[in-house]
Formats: sequence, C-alpha cells, structure tokens
Amino acid sequence: MAIEVNNESGLEIDERALLDIARYTLARMRIHPLSELSVIAVDPAAMEQLHLQWMELPGPTDVMSFPMDELRPPSRDEEEPAQGLLGDVVLCPEVARRQGEQAPTRHSMDAELQLLTVHGVLHLLGYDHDEPAAKAEMFHLQKAIVDGWREEQGLTGPSPAPTMT
Repeated sequence: MAIEVNNESGLEIDERALLDIARYTLARMRIHPLSELSVIAVDPAAMEQLHLQWMELPGPTDVMSFPMDELRPPSRDEEEPAQGLLGDVVLCPEVARRQGEQAPTRHSMDAELQLLTVHGVLHLLGYDHDEPAAKAEMFHLQKAIVDGWREEQGLTGPSPAPTMT
C-alpha cells in the first residue's frame, strides 16, 4: 500500500506508528494493496481553517477525512477488492494531545493520534457515527483494530478510549 505521512504540525509525532497503524487498518479491512492513502498532521490554525471551510464549524478539530475514490471494504463474496485513491486523513496533534490528557484513561498524544488515524481511515471507507447503530458499529470496529495493532506491536495497557469530538 502506498501510504504517505506528512507532519506539518510543528510538533514531533511518531510518524512510523501512524504509517504502521494505517497499513494495519487497511489490511484488516481488506483494502487492495495498491490503494493509496495520505495522512497529514497540521497545526491548530490549519485545522481550524479546514474545519470552518468544510464543516462550517469554528475551532480546530482532532481529525478530518477527505475521501477520493470512495472505496469500500469488499464483502465476503468479493474475492478481489477494488484499488484506488482512498483520500486524506488530516490530524491535529495539538488537539490530540489535549484529548489524551483529558481522557478518562489519560494517554499520550501519539496514542490518541493512532486512534484518530484509524477513525479517519474508517471514515474514508464509508463508516460514520451520526446514528447510534452506526456509531456503535464504527467504534467497535475502531477499538478492535487499535487493540489488534497494539497487541501485534507488543504494547501493553488499555487502549485509548474514543475521545473524538
């Protein structure tokens, strides 16, 4: 998979972990191995501008997703997933840092960014949390992916609980 991680936030982040968890998520969701994804970390001012432009909401947010080819995970019947350009996941490490500090399980900015990367990729794949049933499905899948990746990495302790706004 072609996954590009760009850090334009001005903060030091674990880019390798974001690349790894994005790759793990796409593999787990059976997305074609030649598909492309971009993960970009930005500062609060850039995120606020995107949030206002695309959602008409003030202030920076934690993660935004911009789908391109609207790829979906293949059904069990499909043998070969479609390939294409998934789109962009935009993260704001400063917001992630605050959310990690305020979460009931208090966790690092990097742990929050990993969770947000999975969240953003799931949005690119058509998942959403606008209705209770959809939210339950998405957050259950998100937790399973984060937990599976953390286990594969040999990380211990509880995985971060969703803190997305």
